[in-house]
Amino acid sequence: MKTGIIGLPQVGKTSLFQILTKAAASPSGDRREGHLGVAKVPDDRLAQLAALFKPKKLTYVSVEYVDVAAIGAEALKETAYATTLRNVDALAHVVRAFEDPSIPHVGSLDPARDIGNVEVDLIVNDLGQVEKRLERLVKDLKRAKEPEIQREMDLLKRAKEWLESERALRELEISPDDKKRIRGFTFLSEKPILYVVNVGENEAGELDHVIQKYQLEAFAAKPNVGVTAICGKMEAELTAMQDEEAAEFLAGYGLKESGLVRLIRKTYELMGFISFFTVGEDECRAWTIPRGSRAVEAAGAIHTDLSKHFIRAETIRWDELLEAGSEANARSKGKLRLEGKDYVVQDGDVLHIRHSG
Repeated sequence: MKTGIIGLPQVGKTSLFQILTKAAASPSGDRREGHLGVAKVPDDRLAQLAALFKPKKLTYVSVEYVDVAAIGAEALKETAYATTLRNVDALAHVVRAFEDPSIPHVGSLDPARDIGNVEVDLIVNDLGQVEKRLERLVKDLKRAKEPEIQREMDLLKRAKEWLESERALRELEISPDDKKRIRGFTFLSEKPILYVVNVGENEAGELDHVIQKYQLEAFAAKPNVGVTAICGKMEAELTAMQDEEAAEFLAGYGLKESGLVRLIRKTYELMGFISFFTVGEDECRAWTIPRGSRAVEAAGAIHTDLSKHFIRAETIRWDELLEAGSEANARSKGKLRLEGKDYVVQDGDVLHIRHSG
């Protein structure tokens, strides 16, 4: 799971990347090929399960973030820059909403305008790619009238028309077969995107209201799009605090959790993943699977042998397990269910895989 952090100059995205991943500053100002870091996905459910089982090891899910240089039409023309973004699963676009005379900003602060401008840059980049491919397909069809080539051409013509109307490909409804046909292009405007509004300290207590305040409703309503907010300055201060002190600091702003925690969780959700848990005295661990995965696929995420030799998945909701106090109590109360390989795993399920291996 890899997310590219993009944004215009002086929006605070590199500082955000360093806070997120606890990565050191890049030794070079040129980050065309990106700077990689890892962040744990916060999950209070796993923390509560760990408090019950007191495991030797606690393992959270992680998300990779890639920080690149400031985005723009010219940067996207550079092969290394565009390739870096094509290789991520989602984009986090940081937009500036904070005032700071010491940090220059071109023009007025307008998150909606900046979001729209960068979106157009992504669309134009994809349009160029589509047009090049269509030129090649015309030549191929002259040599041989292959049905598959014709299907690809019809799809790309539809994509071209869509892009020319300045709409991102993530909004285009296409069949699963067509998704496979364009997967190799790794179009930038097709990737899920999270808009991260970086506000000033005076707005740190109003993170839930950025959509309305900055008139981002139209963006938030689009498919495969999320909107969240952070206060970069506050997040930098929080990194130097102990947990108890940080909780008191956040409470002073009327917040229960930092914008950073919500950002990581939103990134995870936007990419279409859920978490299930395995628990025990040795380890309590969160595992990542795509939403809609079956029990046998969840078993394979733990180990391929568990998938091959799958018999049943002993399943319980995380909160039901906490309420029972132990797996033994849950079993005696009939709360543990035996599910077959086609059971669709739910976010927050605790699984114990029975197998013949």
